[in-house]
Formats: sequence, C-alpha cells, structure tokens
Amino acid sequence: MAGGVMMNTAGGKPYPGKLTLYVVFTCVVASTGGLIFGYDIGISGGVTSMDPFLLKFFPEVYWKKQEASKSNQYCRYDNQLLQAFTSSLYLAALIASFFASTVTRVLGRRWSMFAGGFAFLVGAALNGAAQNIAMLIVGRTLLGVGIGFANQSVPLYMSEMAPARLRGMLGTGFNLMITTGILTAELINYGTNKIKGGHGWRFSLGLAAVPAAVITLSSLFLPDTPNSLMERGHPEASRRMLRRIRGTDDIGDEYADLVAAREVSKLVQHPWRNIVLRKYRAQLTMAVLIPFFQQLSGINVINFYAPVLFETLGFKGDTSLVSSVMTGGVLVLGSLVTMLIVDRLGRRKLFLQGGAQMLVSQLAVGTLIAARFRTSGVGEMPKGYAAAVVLFICLYVAGFVWSWGALGWLVPSEIFPLEIRSAAQSINVSVNMLFTFVIAQAFLTMLCHMKFGLFYFFAGWGVVMTVFVALFLPETKNVPIEEMVLVWKGHWFWRRFVGDDDIHVQEP
Repeated sequence: MAGGVMMNTAGGKPYPGKLTLYVVFTCVVASTGGLIFGYDIGISGGVTSMDPFLLKFFPEVYWKKQEASKSNQYCRYDNQLLQAFTSSLYLAALIASFFASTVTRVLGRRWSMFAGGFAFLVGAALNGAAQNIAMLIVGRTLLGVGIGFANQSVPLYMSEMAPARLRGMLGTGFNLMITTGILTAELINYGTNKIKGGHGWRFSLGLAAVPAAVITLSSLFLPDTPNSLMERGHPEASRRMLRRIRGTDDIGDEYADLVAAREVSKLVQHPWRNIVLRKYRAQLTMAVLIPFFQQLSGINVINFYAPVLFETLGFKGDTSLVSSVMTGGVLVLGSLVTMLIVDRLGRRKLFLQGGAQMLVSQLAVGTLIAARFRTSGVGEMPKGYAAAVVLFICLYVAGFVWSWGALGWLVPSEIFPLEIRSAAQSINVSVNMLFTFVIAQAFLTMLCHMKFGLFYFFAGWGVVMTVFVALFLPETKNVPIEEMVLVWKGHWFWRRFVGDDDIHVQEP
C-alpha cells in the first residue's frame, strides 16, 4: 500500500497556478478560527489577576495575594483550583480533537470549524454569566471543545487551499490570528479592569462570544477544499474547486496527484491503525514531538499567566496588565514577520534561530529574577531590573512566535499524506492540548517550588528541541503536500523507513 505520491516534476517544483483572491479570502476567513484560541489564551491570565474575580471564585488566592509582599513572592498564586480554571479547557480540547478527526474526514473541514465555533459561543455565554465554580468549569469545557475542533480543522484547511510556494505565508495566518486574539484579550482585560463595581471580568469572559460568532457564521460560507472533496468521493467537484482556487485550467498534475492520493486513501480503512506503520514513522514522530516541544518551550507561562507573573515580580496594579499587552504586541508583530519571510528563509532556519533566541532570553530572565528574589522569594524589583525582565521576555516571545509559535502549527499541517491526514492532525492537536493542560495546571506550583530555576528548566528544553530540529526535521518549504513523501525519502535518517514501493509516480 502506498504511503505517498510523487509527481513527475520531482524536486519540489510547484504546480502551475497563481495566488487568487479567492484563496486569500477563504484563508483569511478560515484563519479567524485562531481568534478563539488566542482570545482564550490571553483572557484567562488577565481575569485571574483581577481582585473581584479572585474574591468571588478563589478567595483563598485573593487573601494570600494581599499578604504576599511580606512573604514568598513565588507562591502568591499557587492554588490547584485556580490552575484548574485555566487548564480544564485544554483537557476538553484534547478529547474533542479525536471526535473532530472523524467530522473533518467524513463531513469536511468547514463543518468541523462550525462545530468548534458554536461550542465556543455557548461556553463564552456560560463563563460571562457564571455564578459559581461549576458554571465556570462547564463553560471552560465547552470552550475546550470549540478549540479542539477549530485547531484540528483550520490548519488543514489553509494548507490544502494554499499554493505550495505560498503555503507558509498563508498557513501562518492561523498563528497571526492566534496572536491577534491574545493581544485583543489583553487590551480588553486592561480596559475591563477599570470598570467600577467589580464586574469587568464578566465582560472579559463574555466577549469571547464575538470571535466565536465570527468563525461560526463564516464557516457556513466557506467552500470545501479540493483535497477534502476528493477524499469524500466527489472528484468532479474537486476538479472544479481546484481550477477555481488556482486560477488556471492547467491543473492536470495537481489533480492527478489528488486522484492518486484518494486511491491510496480508499485502501486505508483504519487511519488510526495505519498511522503506526513503519512508513509513517517520520510523520508520527513529528505529530507527537513538535507539539510536545512547543509547550515545553515555556511560552504558555507568558501566554496564560503574564499578568500573574508580572505581579509576582513586583509589578503593581495596571502595570502588570500593561506589560502583558506589550508581550501581546510583540506576538502580533512577530507573526507578521513570519508571514513575510517563512517561504523565503524556510522552516528550519526560523526554528534554529528562534530556538537560540529563546534559550538566551530564558537564561537572562531566570538570572535577573534570581538576583533580586533568590530562593527566599522575598525582595523587590527595581525599575531597571523590571525593564530588563520585560525586554528579555519580549525577546523570548519574538523568538518563539516566528519559530515554534507559527511553525508548530504550520509544519504538522503540511507533512501528512491524505490517507492519514485527519488522524495525524488529531494526534498533533491532542498532544498539544495535553501538554498545554499539564503546563497550565502545574506552572504556578512549579514556580512556587522551583523559583527562578523554572526558567532554567525551560531553557534546558530549548536546547533539546533545537538540536532535534537540526538533526531530524527536513526543510518543507515549496514542496506540494502530496509530494511530501520525497522529503522523507531524501532525509539521512528517515529514508530508512520509506521504501521504494511507498512512492507512486504519476505519469504525465
């Protein structure tokens, strides 16, 4: 049984066609699925630093916070229930991603987006109206279902619609929307924190319904991708859509590869069983390790808990929220940079440069915190030190967003053959959500016990993940998705797993 398709235009030569306005429009609309993910990431850290929210739902944390200036700063927010508020969403997303795989494969990518947006919409309404912890957790669970569906379908949709030579630029639009959602949430937190009466957190949580409504309604008007139409047995509809999105009638090579991929796909009755076959070893490894390393980079320390972290370091009141807005701005700017350079520089160079930048920044932040708080956690952060901490955190965030942030979603979405694509993407999302859950649930406790050493811990993982990329991740820029098997066949390590029988040549 074939594991991939090789075109007669070997070496990654792109198919004929151009970037059409139709493709740009559909990718922009689909990428709004990233807004719901980003908005939630940004909003949760902000509301958990708001005193009215803590006093209503987590009074123990509120009173500990009031006494923190006299005791260990590292432990002021250490509370398992508070961490469960943030992390419960990602456990739900993990489970939902497996159901999303079936919906994405059987009904198409856009219906998976619709299901995700609708679940997120209901969850946002529950959170905004929450009266107790139970309502909060149920709402967060529904938000997680929405994210599980959206993260499973949106990256696939964008990679399949985009022409190979511009897949990086369009595919990283998903990451741009994630970072835009984070920045928007942090700006909203800054504004709602000033609302008198202590109800600002309700606006912060409830406004998540806005991006949810956008992706829910937008998905109803999106077309299916040619790959999805072919996979579901609609070859003529696939041909028409391919002709439309490429803006040319010269689609013979690309269409032939889709047909061949479909023939292979029909032979695969159990994608979850087939994905563990030897010939898919490289793709399975990437589906697991790329999201694993993305979360062990430590980015969600900043994304989830930026205001909490800055308050822990002595930033007072609005200053902590302003600092988190600054990091959100860096995320958006970094995403724009990625879109402009990813198809020129390639994936590997950005992974390696970003990894080195993150490593240096984490070491610097850990050292600066150690100099002021040491192991006791008692101390103050002078303005000069505080400015340096914010600077290195921003450098860290910039390094992440144009490497593991954007490419952690892009690369897995473009390397899987059609016959295992939905299942492999579900593994990618579920591993991501699993370790997002672990970090969200454990970070405040880890900070309390590991203190400044926590930043050295994440820096150590930065070394491991950068070495992994250098040795085992081949370059995938400009390679058509259905030709990606050639990338693994030409790699010094992975070629031992891909046999000649796993490559089928399409004659012109």
